[in-house]
Amino acid sequence: MLGTKATLRISQELSILTLVFLMGTLSSLTAQTFQARTIEIDGQRFIYRVYVPADWSADRQWPVILFLHGAGERGKDGIEQTTVGLGPQILQNPSRFPAIVVMPQCRTGVFWNDPLMEKVALGSLQQATEEFNGDPRRTYLMGLSMGGYGTFGLAQKFPKRFAAYVPVCGGVVWRGQTAQGNASGDPYAEAARRIGKAPFWIFHGDQDSRVPVTESRRMAAALKDVGAEVRYTEYEGVGHNSWDKAYAEPELMNWMLSKSLP
Repeated sequence: MLGTKATLRISQELSILTLVFLMGTLSSLTAQTFQARTIEIDGQRFIYRVYVPADWSADRQWPVILFLHGAGERGKDGIEQTTVGLGPQILQNPSRFPAIVVMPQCRTGVFWNDPLMEKVALGSLQQATEEFNGDPRRTYLMGLSMGGYGTFGLAQKFPKRFAAYVPVCGGVVWRGQTAQGNASGDPYAEAARRIGKAPFWIFHGDQDSRVPVTESRRMAAALKDVGAEVRYTEYEGVGHNSWDKAYAEPELMNWMLSKSLP
């Protein structure tokens, strides 16, 4: 008969083996679900991931989603960008996402507004669009936290590139940053003027301690002032992680995929 210590040791070993098995299974599932691709920009090699629906066929064009991850997923492994936000939602319910989803990875120490990272994001999008017969008229931009800032940033620079935008807990002015606005000193009005009348669904938690909820509130108001189509969802009692609730919204994908460029 085994003693208490031996039983405890066996139980711990089994727990470790189970954890290793589950991590290996998840890693394998991630690799199968999100195909790895590479792109060379300015002499550097970057890995990005692409989700392709199981029923994909080259016989028709497909909507394409560019997803910009948050600061915690930066690096060069080509995996982390699939682990937070949109990636887990796709793994849980892939049938909700009948689109090509492109997931570039931002390098550590920089943000999506870095010129090189913009090239990586848009280059990955273009490369995947060509490979998987994506539809340029139905191309969408989503991002969380740092990627939410990236979403607003790319929307200003390329206002006619995407059919709809979904920034989650993002903004325009970073904490500690000196706001550079228009003549009236309003950076939100200036950003909205550059973006124009594009469809937006903005999400934020009202208890967010990392990105002030006022960022999303001000951008939603500024976009409405220029005549943009804006939906704004604010989650009561939710902190920085508002993306799990946002990406699980049952209407989100139908709303976004209904939009197209002229």
